[in-house]
Amino acid sequence: MARYRPEVAQIGRAALTALRTELPGTAEMVYDNYNALVIGFSTSERPSDAILSIGLYARWVNLYFLQDATSLPDPDGLLRGSGNVVRSVRLTSPDEIGKPAVRALIREAVARADPPIDPTRRRRLTIRAVSARRRPGSRPRK
Repeated sequence: MARYRPEVAQIGRAALTALRTELPGTAEMVYDNYNALVIGFSTSERPSDAILSIGLYARWVNLYFLQDATSLPDPDGLLRGSGNVVRSVRLTSPDEIGKPAVRALIREAVARADPPIDPTRRRRLTIRAVSARRRPGSRPRK
């Protein structure tokens, strides 16, 4: 995260801390890819079991809901996207992850997780991919 603008890194760290608290027992999978740094939270070591992820981009951070997000209750209209499965919330400040509407979405996604989370398991961290190439502009210089 240190490669990102300080404000983006700060949002990313706040999101990571909050998600680690809300999703004990998950496997964290890190993808440092061409476009973004992505950290996914899965009930197993299988990427297809991921529930949520955060994506750090050059100028913003997205919180992705990965399991049947189209049916998540979203009374505040925070979810963005038009895909058949995934939706996202743009995080614009470090405290946005703690807002009640965002936390409600996270908790509902966790409650619906398939397979369910085993909170007694230890957190696991796996570096899944590191791209040697970066998209131009994806890592602004300080």
